[in-house]
Amino acid sequence: MAGAKQQKPAVKPVSRDRLVVGISGASGVAYGIRLLEALRELGIESHLVMTKPAEMTIGYETKLTPKQVAAKADHRYAVADIGAPIASGSFKMAGMIVAPCSVRTMSEIATGVTTSLLTRAADVTLKERRPLILMVRETPLHLGHLRSLVQLAEMGAIILPPMPAFYAEPRTLSDLVDQVVGKALDLLGHQWPNMKRWGEELPNGSRKSGKP
Repeated sequence: MAGAKQQKPAVKPVSRDRLVVGISGASGVAYGIRLLEALRELGIESHLVMTKPAEMTIGYETKLTPKQVAAKADHRYAVADIGAPIASGSFKMAGMIVAPCSVRTMSEIATGVTTSLLTRAADVTLKERRPLILMVRETPLHLGHLRSLVQLAEMGAIILPPMPAFYAEPRTLSDLVDQVVGKALDLLGHQWPNMKRWGEELPNGSRKSGKP
């Protein structure tokens, strides 16, 4: 109709609950897989990028295929896709978790010399002053590793080695994985029911006292 005002398309608001998940080739891909499941349970939009070594480790450590793992995310990107949305600081998201984080991945992020979408997305997270959580999986650590970790902490990254919390009385490997995933989500302000907390009801129904 002539002269009628054209309506602008509705702009979809960006969810504050939008997280980027990186899975590198370190041992412990169960952390990243469980994190994707937890995000889906919490209704948090997930954006996944996996390295090629991560896909290999998935085959070694789980009964899943990389395609099945990718299906657990709301959005997934090829590790070489530097043009993906998560490579830009203009892409709004609440933070990024790399679970697990290999030494190579850690080192690339620490130097800013990024060679993949995963490390580029992590670099963007830091430069935009958003939370970056790194589940670094290596032991023992030599001085070069430690210096890189200090550098990352100074840059604003949160170093979260996947340490078991024995006070929660884990009975299975899944219990150990859930506790670490819950800890990472805590740091971003999300409460996941599978997280067992000191001073609250624990699996055996008793209430602990004293320090952990």
